[in-house]
Parts: sequence; structure tokens; C-alpha cells
Amino acid sequence: MRFAYLLKNLFSFSSLKGRLLLGLSFTLLLLIALVLGMAWQVGKTMVHDTNMSHLRYEATLLADEVTQQIDMRFQALERLREMIGATEDASWISYQLRQNDSLLAWFEGIVVANRDGKIIADWPAIVGRVGLETSELEYFRMLRGIRRPYVSEPFVGRASGMPLVLVGVPRFTEQGDFDGFVGGILSLDSGGIFSRLAKVRLGEKGYAGVATSSGKVLYHPNTSLINASVPSRSFNPLLDLALDGWEGDGVGELLSGEMALQSYSQVWPAGWIVGLYLPISQAQLPLADFIRQLWWTWVVLVLLMFPLLWWMLGRVLSPLRYLEKQIGEVGLGHRESVSLATNMQELQQVASTFNRVEDERQLLLGNLQEREAFLDSVLNAAPQGMFVANIKGDITYMNPALLEMLGVSADSPMDYWIKQIHMDDLDGAQDMWVHSLRTGSDFVRQLRFLRSDKELLWLDIHARVVTLSQDGQTLGLVGVVKDITERREQEAIQRWEAEHDPLTGLLNRRGFERRLEEAFADFQKTSTPSALLLFDLDHFKPINDEGGHALGDEMLRRIAQVVAWEVRRSDHVARQGGDEFGVLLPSCTLAQARRIAESLRQSVSEISVTHEGKEFMVTLSIGVTTFDDSDSSVDDVLARADAGSYKAKEHGRDGVVINMPHDDVMELFDQSK
Repeated sequence: MRFAYLLKNLFSFSSLKGRLLLGLSFTLLLLIALVLGMAWQVGKTMVHDTNMSHLRYEATLLADEVTQQIDMRFQALERLREMIGATEDASWISYQLRQNDSLLAWFEGIVVANRDGKIIADWPAIVGRVGLETSELEYFRMLRGIRRPYVSEPFVGRASGMPLVLVGVPRFTEQGDFDGFVGGILSLDSGGIFSRLAKVRLGEKGYAGVATSSGKVLYHPNTSLINASVPSRSFNPLLDLALDGWEGDGVGELLSGEMALQSYSQVWPAGWIVGLYLPISQAQLPLADFIRQLWWTWVVLVLLMFPLLWWMLGRVLSPLRYLEKQIGEVGLGHRESVSLATNMQELQQVASTFNRVEDERQLLLGNLQEREAFLDSVLNAAPQGMFVANIKGDITYMNPALLEMLGVSADSPMDYWIKQIHMDDLDGAQDMWVHSLRTGSDFVRQLRFLRSDKELLWLDIHARVVTLSQDGQTLGLVGVVKDITERREQEAIQRWEAEHDPLTGLLNRRGFERRLEEAFADFQKTSTPSALLLFDLDHFKPINDEGGHALGDEMLRRIAQVVAWEVRRSDHVARQGGDEFGVLLPSCTLAQARRIAESLRQSVSEISVTHEGKEFMVTLSIGVTTFDDSDSSVDDVLARADAGSYKAKEHGRDGVVINMPHDDVMELFDQSK
């Protein structure tokens, strides 16, 4: 259990002790990484220089050895040439070749050609080789031209089909004229001249190669490349320099795409280049293994140091635990200040600062309690509804006046009574509340609230964000709530009275014109069709003259009821004054307006009032029109409908006249006299 507790604390970095341990460990690892990084850079330079020196030495050694092999073969062929002499006797020459059978240790075969380039003798004898013409071949022309020992370009043997080179020395007559050549054939697949190169070991990927100065591969570990051309000049500039006679070393790319250390040396007698290649990854492999082992050694050492560092940090930070304990006792009220017996100046300063802050806190706490008591008294005694909200927007306090106003208890959760706000006002109020909290602006809103007893209240709410004067930190909101239900009702009554006729309850001229303007604006924006009916009462004057204004008022009320009953609920009916009436039909076509007008004419003609045994009746002269694109204002529409009404009167009253713009003749129909 003790070990498990130690491991838990050891790998817990949420404490100061754990973080210090993490910091020290990270610093050690970073230091180790920097040291190993520097060692890696220095080691790479040393490895590069060492391997380059080794390659340079090996390349020179191999080139010297190949040069010696070529020189020895030149000398052997020259001795054979002296033994043969200037004769062209094929039997004698073949005899001499058989007598020098030991030369086959250095050559796969020996041939002798005359001055015309024809092979006159060979050993060992191969069918078809004697008699071959070489006069047009590269090595014959070179031997005849330079008249000194020469190593040919690689070629494929006619008889053997193998990649070969010919090491040849010219023959001369007694007068010193060219008299053919003596040549030794070397196989590039199995010739002993490259046996030393095959034994070169440069790690798993390093190798040696030989090429002619003309760019043909003579030796390569990959035998499929023998007799192929070397890579292009742009691919390996170092090799291109070596083909021109340069000796040296550098870094270049291999056919595999790897970068490698390269060293070149010349085999001058043969015109060959010996190249050694060591991939950089191979050269740096021992260094990388060493750095990796060293890294893990240091990591293990750091991990093993964890318990020791943990114990040492625990000893150093032990006064902090005493400080924590004493601060907790101060918070519980068991002591008034902290006191540490330590020589650490930082902890002494922390303890001194804490004691000073605690004294100031106690003083402020006392003042705060006095202010809270005073504020509670003020809020409880305030006749207006007041509330306090925190920075999250949650209402944390409502005074008794507000609780009584809303009909909720003090312990009611906010999400319960917030649902009693009218659904049409809730979303807007919440959005405004969030905006005020975010921006610090005042919350001003009028909304409807349904009490638990189903009484609907209109509330005026004004809340202000409270901030600290020093740093502008928001503390919450303080708000005042007023019951404006009675005022809203009075305002609604006044608005209704301002736009309605007191006798009939219909819209008056002012209310009708406002709705007409709104419908005309919709028509201009969305081309929504609307129709207008204007009419006054025929034969209404006798009712007032004989029956008095009371009888006339009764007739007007009955007509208003019938008209309001006959039109649609979305239509607007108005008494514009006296016996003049108007009907606005929003979203109505001309055909619909015509049917409604005829229905009104028919229904009103059946209304009657009686006075002293005499029955009085009225009829309607109705003008009908619709909004048109040519109308510049509602005055154009009113004038057109009014003209239609007058035309109906001129035609004997009790009729409907359709008056549309650009019509030469008004349409009169359904007239009853």
C-alpha cells in the first residue's frame, strides 16, 4: 500500500511538488537531448572525415593494385611477343602459345593477329576464333595507331557471348612497322583482375566499382550492370569528373536514391576509374547506435532519480504544508493569523501578506454585513417590486412587494415561474436579458405575466448592470418592476376610441384611412390585390326629419350590424361620417368585391324602422374599385370609388357601379328601382 501511494504521488503533477519534479525532469531530459544533439553533430563530422579518409586510402590502394595487375599482364604479353618474334607461321606461334600455358592463370585466352587484323593463332583453341577479322574493331585500330600496350573497351565475345576486354601489345617487323598484336582476353565476369575488388567490405551497402574513361561499367557487385553505361553527368557530377581524369572524393547520390560518400582513383595504364561508395546511413549507423544507447542510458538514470528528487522536494516544500494547515484554521476561525518557523524568505513574505489581507478582509466583512443589513431593510420596505440577479442572469432575490405582485413564493424556482410570462413575450425578453448581460446595457422591457390565479398583468421592467468602479467587473443586475396593467388598459381604450365610431362601433375615418394606407403599402410591395367599397344611404334624410335623430341613429346601428355580418372577418368596415360608409377588402379580387357589394345592397334593402305606424327603409348606392399600379396614393382609389357611388345615385340609386382606371364607361349592374 505504501509503495502504491508513493507511485500515485510520484506521477501526480497537479501539485507544486509534482510540477517541480516534472520541471526538473524535463530540464534534465532537455539538457541530455542538447548534449546528445551536439555529440551527434560532432560525431557526424568525425565519422564523415574518418570514412572519407578510409575510402580515399582504399581507392588509391585498389587503383594501385589494378594498375599493377595490368602492368604485369602487359609485361607477360610483351615477353610472349618476343618469343614469337616477327614470324607469321601459325604452327610456330601456336607452339609458343602452348609452351606459355601458364599465362592462362591471368587470361581466359590468348590470341595473335597479323598486320591485317586476322586472328592467326589462339590458345586454348576455340573453334571459330582463328580466322576472325578484327581490323574494324576498336582495339585493333587503337593498337595500330598508338603502337603501345592498350586495354580495349568492353565487348561481348563472338564465340563465348561473355563480356570481355582485350589486353593487347603491338607486334613489329624488324624494320619497326606494325605487324599485328598479341592479346590476352579477360572475362569481366570471372577475371582475376577484379578479385580484390570483390573482397572489399564497406558494411552491408558499401561497394567498389570500376568503369572505363569512356563511361562503360567493368565491375559492379550487380553483375547485370557490367558493360552498361554509367549514370548521366547531371546525376553524379563526381563520377563525371573522374571520367575526365579527376581523382578525389565527395558526397553524391547513388542509383538507389541514397546519398553516399564517394572516392575515385585512376588506373592510368588501362584508362579505368576505380570508385568506392559508402552510403551515409551505413557510415553513420555505428554512431546512431551509440547515441541511441547513450540516450536510453540517460533516460533510465533520470527515471531512477525520480524517487530521490521527490524526497528532496518533499523536504524543501514541507513548510508549505504547515502554511496550508494554518490557512485552513484561519478560514475555520480557529486562529486569527498564520505563523511559520522557517528561514525561507518567500514563505515568510507569503505569510505576512496573508495576515495583512486577512485583517483587511475582516474589516471589509464587518462593513459588508452592515451594508447587507441596511440593504435588506430598504428592499423589504420598498413599495415597488425589486429583484437582484447574479452574473449568470439567475434571479437570486425578490423583495416582498414583487413576490406579492407576481403571486409567487420566495422559494419558487426561477425556471418554474418564468414560464408564466406570456409566450409571445418570452423569447424577446430572454434575448434582451442575454444581450444586457453580455454588453452591460440596461434591460428595459414591457411584457405580460399570467399569475397563478389567471390574472393577466402588464409589467414594466427596468434592470441595470452593477459593475465595480475600479476594474469594471460585472457583479450582476438590480431591477425594478412596475404593474402597468391599468395604464395599458386605459391606453388600449383610448386607442380604440380614437379610431372607432362611438355610435356603431365601426372604424371612423381616421382608423379606416390608416388601414387603407397599410393595405396600399402591401400592394406596392407584394402586389397583394385589395378592393374598396364606398356607399351612402339612399332616402335616409326623411328618417331624421320625421322620426328624429334617435330613429336615424337606430337605423345606422342596424345597418352597421348587417354590413359587419355580411363581410369577411379580415375586412374593415367604417362609418366615415353621417350616412357615409366604407369597406376595405384586403386580398380580394374584383369579382369577389362585386359579389360582396351586391350582397350588402340586398341585405341593407331589407332593413326597416317604424315610427308612429310608418315604416322607413333605405337603399345603398355603392361604388366599387380595386388598387391599381397606376395609383400614386390612396386618394386615387378613394376618388375612384366615390365617383362610382355618385354614378350609382345618378342612375336611380340602389345599385352597384364598378369604376376601374382607364375604363371609358363605368359598369352598372343589379340596379333595383
